[in-house]
Order: sequence, then structure tokens, then C-alpha cells
Amino acid sequence: MKLTILILAFIFITYPIFGQNKHYTNPVSNSIIVADPFVLNFEGTYYLYGTSAGDGFKYWTSENLVNWKPGGYAYQKVANSWGKNSFWAPEVIHYKNKFYLIFSCKGKTMFGNGLRLCIAESDNPAGPFKDLYAPLFDFGFSCIDGHVFIDDDQKPYLFYEKVGAVGEFWNNNGYLWGAIFGVELSEDLSKPLAEPILCIYPSQEWEGLTSMIARSTEGMTVFKNNNTYYMTYSGNKYTDPSYGVGYATASKPLGMWTKYLNNPILKNDIPNKVSGPGHNCIVKSPDNTEWFMVYHSHANVSKPSGERILNIDRMLFQPDGSIVINGPTRTPQLYPSGSE
Repeated sequence: MKLTILILAFIFITYPIFGQNKHYTNPVSNSIIVADPFVLNFEGTYYLYGTSAGDGFKYWTSENLVNWKPGGYAYQKVANSWGKNSFWAPEVIHYKNKFYLIFSCKGKTMFGNGLRLCIAESDNPAGPFKDLYAPLFDFGFSCIDGHVFIDDDQKPYLFYEKVGAVGEFWNNNGYLWGAIFGVELSEDLSKPLAEPILCIYPSQEWEGLTSMIARSTEGMTVFKNNNTYYMTYSGNKYTDPSYGVGYATASKPLGMWTKYLNNPILKNDIPNKVSGPGHNCIVKSPDNTEWFMVYHSHANVSKPSGERILNIDRMLFQPDGSIVINGPTRTPQLYPSGSE
């Protein structure tokens, strides 16, 4: 009898699913140092990409959005690659039976070295991705944080952050700035079909509106729910503790976009050791019933920097269509629905 009780107690402790729901705590997968996270769900496996290497992009896989396994490089530059460094903010889409990686990097242009967007192609979400359009276009300015949204009619749209500077920001006599633009792409993703349209620019205080360091909107994700287009985006400088997430809505992909008045919907919580939560993507749970925001935050709250860690929190839609994020959290949360 005592032996049976001991065995049952061991099973209960070792396999909590028998007696209680499984929980996770942010940051998920503490061993992953990654910024600008993007997650693709393909055939039941989640693929995570992010700013993670000086010469390309690494990836991780998961079945539940919580436990991630390293997979090596999805993309790595070679000798004749256009991009030489500053490999930032990768995103992957599955489109016309291929996988396309869009990212920014720095290479030689007719205006000198600059940041441009590139697209690489693969038959597999794990890669290896090979350069297809590098750079995708060159309008004479730096741009980062490329995001491709495929609408219901299969038309592809590109969104990106145009970046620049006012004054001598490196001497604390000026500031960086960034604004989000959008444009319809050709069916083969090779070129913009029109002049890009301004979608989002700094206009709310949390975005660094009066900052002498950075006034920026960036890291956008566009998705559709109940016939409304949503754009989540980040504001302020990425190393600032006040870096966060807001959103805007529109009736069509290129706007006009209207910002939510109560932005940001995700902001820091310094007492609970959350600094600079931002640059998100949106993904659904394994059973497709819950929405999750995947985002990074500063690894060192006391010294925010480019070193960032991975978080996931639930995203809810209110009856009026507004978005609420259940986070940022640092307490135990239920695993995404459908996780085993």
C-alpha cells in the first residue's frame, strides 16, 4: 500500500499534466538571446527567427511556443553576398509554395554603404535561404524592419521603416528618426508597384516624440481580424526602457492608419524586471484558438542594450475590436491552448 502511494506521488510530481495545467514563465527559453523575434507556424511546427548573428540569422523550432530547440543558421552570408554586416530583423513568409526571408543588412550602394532590404528564398522554412533580391530596391535612403503581408486576395504588401537623422546625433546634438511606409509588391515580390505611402510616424509621446535621442516607429506587424487591418509597431529607441508596443487600424492595407488612443498596449514594468518590451510578431496557439504576441525585452534591466530575451503573452480582442495584451508577465502563465 505504501509503495503504491509513493508511485502515485512520484507520477503526480514528475508529470504535472496529470494533476494540473502546465505553466510557463517569461522569459521563455532563457538560453536564447535574440532580438526582433519573428515566428512562422508551418504544419504544426513553430520556427523562430531573429537578430541573432553578425553574419546572418539563426533559427529555433518549437511545438508549443515555449520550449525552443536551436537549429543553426537559416541564412548565412557568403563571399559574394551583397550584405556585409548589420543583419537585422528577419521575417519569413510561405508564399506560392516557397519560403521567403525578408531582412535588412548593410552593403555598398551608389550612395556609399547603407542599410537596405533584401529577400532570400528557400524550399524549407529552416533554410538554407539564398539571396534572391539583394537589395530589393534602392531609393537612396536607409530602411530596416521589412515586413511582408499577404492579403486575402493574395496581393503582397511590403512595410518597412525608413530611417534617418537630424543634426549630429552622435554628439548629442540631434536625434535619430524612423517612420513606417507601405507599398504593394509585384506578384513575384521583386519590386514595388508604386510610390511607397507613409503609414505611421511618431505622434504620441511614448514614441519619443520630444526625444533628443530617437523619435521612431518601427518593427511593424500587419494582420487582419474581422475585416479590420491591424498594425502593431514599436516606438522610441530600442535601448530605451520605455520602448514598447502600440497599434493602429485601417480599412485597407495601405491605410489611412489610425493609432489607438490608449497606446502603448505593452510597456515596461521595471519593478518586475521588464524593460523595453517590443518589436513583436503575432501568432496563434497550436489549436488556433488563442492569439499570442511574441516580443523581446532587455536582458539586463539595469543596463538596457542590444542584448534581448524572448517573451510570449496572450493577446485579446475586446468587443469593440480593441486589443489588450495580458502582459508583460513574469508570473506563471498557462501554456498556449493545444500544447501537449
